[in-house]
Amino acid sequence: MHAASKPIPRTCVMIRRRAATAVVLFCSVASCEISPAAAQVIPDAVAAKGEAVVLMVHGEGAQVYNCKAGDGGKLAWALREPVATLIENGKTVGRHYAASGPSWELADGSQVSGNIATATRAPGATPKDVAWLKLDSAKVPSVGTFAGVTAIQRINTQGGQIEGACDKPGATLAVSYAADYVFLRKQ
Repeated sequence: MHAASKPIPRTCVMIRRRAATAVVLFCSVASCEISPAAAQVIPDAVAAKGEAVVLMVHGEGAQVYNCKAGDGGKLAWALREPVATLIENGKTVGRHYAASGPSWELADGSQVSGNIATATRAPGATPKDVAWLKLDSAKVPSVGTFAGVTAIQRINTQGGQIEGACDKPGATLAVSYAADYVFLRKQ
């Protein structure tokens, strides 16, 4: 988390339905406080149009990068995997990791994976923040909390973007990040 920023409420998510319409606020409690950092509008590229929120959790962990030869043999950092704990109402409820694409698993055994090939993106709030994403489910789960989830959003990102040069092939670097994950189904 950035030193000057306030924590983003974990019970609220703002979704902009259309550029010309009002912002819709979903809360898991009767009322919630919105910090200036949380009062961000969801960019059209990752908006949930025609979709209902199934679950929203907060993730805290690291984006793990490897140093690899890129185009032309030049060394560059490449994302290896996310490793994060999923939190709801202050309690650990699952984990986020890489397995056949980005995957989320809850304590109830529910699992869903995203299709990174079809992901849409929007830039994070600062250059240090990983992009906001919207991914289609690789396969729509049929059981558990994730039953019927057709898409996943990564929003309100803080950190996780790698900085600096890579000069040793095979080197690994973990960069701390936080994000909110919103699991959606078609209405």
